[in-house]
Amino acid sequence: MTTKLKFEMEFPIQASPHMLYQYFGSPSGLSEWFADNVNSRGEIYTFIWNGSEEKAKVLQERPDEKIKFKWLGDGEDKTFFEFRIEVDEITKDVSLIITDFAAEDEIEESKMFWENQIEELKRTIGA
Repeated sequence: MTTKLKFEMEFPIQASPHMLYQYFGSPSGLSEWFADNVNSRGEIYTFIWNGSEEKAKVLQERPDEKIKFKWLGDGEDKTFFEFRIEVDEITKDVSLIITDFAAEDEIEESKMFWENQIEELKRTIGA
């Protein structure tokens, strides 16, 4: 099994934390920019892309702050992906921090995926 490495990316976003959180803290919000469709049953979310499904479990959630998911069937215990909002105390600038894991030879590809997804998110919210 390939060991996955953790990486974080920070994206400045001009939106309030409450408004931004709606786009990754709910299935309907995630459906607008992250996947073709997203459904949830309790803490299990089903993400659908081009007819294929991936399920993830919510590990931790703090409304208007962060949500952390673990892909089901991903054998590595310590891997997850997380959306976290940080607000600069002085400037009040809002940033979205993405934490994810990828195999060493897939990190650049994963970063490009997130950059594209966050561009779609910014278009969706008009930020």
